[in-house]
Amino acid sequence: MSIPADLSYRFRPANPVQRALQALVASRPGAWVFSRTLPHLDSVVQRLSGGRHTVPGLLAGLPVVQLTTTGRRSGQRRTTHLIAIPYDDTLALLGTNFGQPDTPAWALNLEAQPHATLAYRDAEVPVVARLADAQEMEQVLRRSEELYVGYRRYQSRITHRRLRVFVLEPAAS
Repeated sequence: MSIPADLSYRFRPANPVQRALQALVASRPGAWVFSRTLPHLDSVVQRLSGGRHTVPGLLAGLPVVQLTTTGRRSGQRRTTHLIAIPYDDTLALLGTNFGQPDTPAWALNLEAQPHATLAYRDAEVPVVARLADAQEMEQVLRRSEELYVGYRRYQSRITHRRLRVFVLEPAAS
């Protein structure tokens, strides 16, 4: 099997309203607002729906995984909601942080400790993350832009830091 299959993770085509919302979130002001409010809203929606729904899933048609990493400084487990990009038989994660200036903490955590847990709805798999090589990064970025227009816009705003793209592989049992 593969990580996407193990999680039953897949993208469905967005409807016109969802595409409009994706464009709003991809805008500079939309990204700024959502980068600060989405984690809190998503936690509430997931709790109320028993983990079946997320804000990006409901409003923008974007499936969201939960990545649990180990904090590089605290050693504590940290869970982040992200959109994963199907790549070959696995998933990839882009550290765009909504195009904000700072590298997301989860990306720094994965660099320090690549073992993590990936969950989608009621399925969970242990994974090991590695930075994508140049060819993989190009393929993942191309695929990400096909699935969500925001990624292209976020990338254009990341100018003072390196964009991190991680490929997830199954952790050895």
